[in-house]
Amino acid sequence: MNNLNSVLLEGNLTRDPELRYTPKGTPVCSFGIACNRYYKQEQEVQQEVSFFEITVWNRQAEVCNEYLHKGRGVRVVGRLKQDRWTDGEGQNRSKVQVVAEHVEFRPERKKPEDTDPEATETAVEEQAELQAAAGF
Repeated sequence: MNNLNSVLLEGNLTRDPELRYTPKGTPVCSFGIACNRYYKQEQEVQQEVSFFEITVWNRQAEVCNEYLHKGRGVRVVGRLKQDRWTDGEGQNRSKVQVVAEHVEFRPERKKPEDTDPEATETAVEEQAELQAAAGF
């Protein structure tokens, strides 16, 4: 029987990507993302933030390093990988990370000084309407 190990995450980078190469020359890029979840509790909107470590390999690693930066939004499709080791004090340790198979770059957000105030006000009103329609 085949096991399923698949994950889909959407969030923003928590730091700039770090590109390195294996001894055989294979590119590997690592970065962290934060994913927000909003929910309603007792008529008040709550926010839950989860942080994930992402690893990307080969040509996609080089592309991620070139175009991504802290704060940029991404959608990641991949699989979970658990590393286990014993630290110097003899304690068993483990870490779960996401190995990306596909990374989609989200559109860049404009900087406040580049934004038309009327367009920003309209976007804020539209966001409020969407949240109201969703029951927030």
